[in-house]
Amino acid sequence: INSMSVLGPNKWYDAGDERFHPDNIIVDGREANIIFIISKATGKIVWKLGPDYDNSPEAKAIGWIIGQHHCHMIPRGLPGEGNILIFDNGGWGGYDVPNPGSPTGVKAALRDHSRVLEIDPVAMKIVWQYTPTEAGFLAPMDCNRFYSPFISGMQRLPNGNTLITEGSDGRVFEVTKDHELVWEFISPYWGQKLPMNMVYRAYRVPYEWVPQLGKQEETPIERIDVNAFRMPGAAALGDRDSEIAIEGCAPYEGDNALCVASVDDPEDQ
Repeated sequence: INSMSVLGPNKWYDAGDERFHPDNIIVDGREANIIFIISKATGKIVWKLGPDYDNSPEAKAIGWIIGQHHCHMIPRGLPGEGNILIFDNGGWGGYDVPNPGSPTGVKAALRDHSRVLEIDPVAMKIVWQYTPTEAGFLAPMDCNRFYSPFISGMQRLPNGNTLITEGSDGRVFEVTKDHELVWEFISPYWGQKLPMNMVYRAYRVPYEWVPQLGKQEETPIERIDVNAFRMPGAAALGDRDSEIAIEGCAPYEGDNALCVASVDDPEDQ
């Protein structure tokens, strides 16, 4: 298990569904590929998703959730309130019959890409998701370009965007409901024990959480033109004093034409 939290006030309970009592606890069983809600009053499981994703048409449509993290109900007052957010890591998880990927049946389910899922817990269906497809990658070849097989999480923001922690790569980014990437941060800190920049989970917090800062003003950030952007101090486009020109080769900012260099010794070609 990697997370659990109380549901809090929600529209499902307001409508009379006792499974979603605000005091009930949602639990994320990462190793077993299961998410469930416990009645705090009785200690019984009153709602669950997994570990069998073939036992109903709804579960089949959701697809296998593997090694997930940070399952929680979107709090009241936020867009999507009452729905359940899940960082479906992929990677490896669950228990099943032995198979070539898991000779002992431990961590039997395997998938090499991640998904962020927003699930309506009453209809049991995905209402929003962020997968390699929404990220603009080509399936199945580039699916692992959005892939964090462990840690990670997500947070629904007041403006309707979703802040996603792709923890294995130390990447935190914000996307709109239409999957547009609007903000991104990659941790520059590399650990001393492990040469990695992993981030377990990130949150965006209100300015009021740091009251000593006083009132803050937000300044719009202009979108960077990635075709002409250069890091501070780098040579300007086309202005390289140490540039080495090779006949038949276009410079970096050219059209990436194929270059062929010939030499006298065939072994050096």
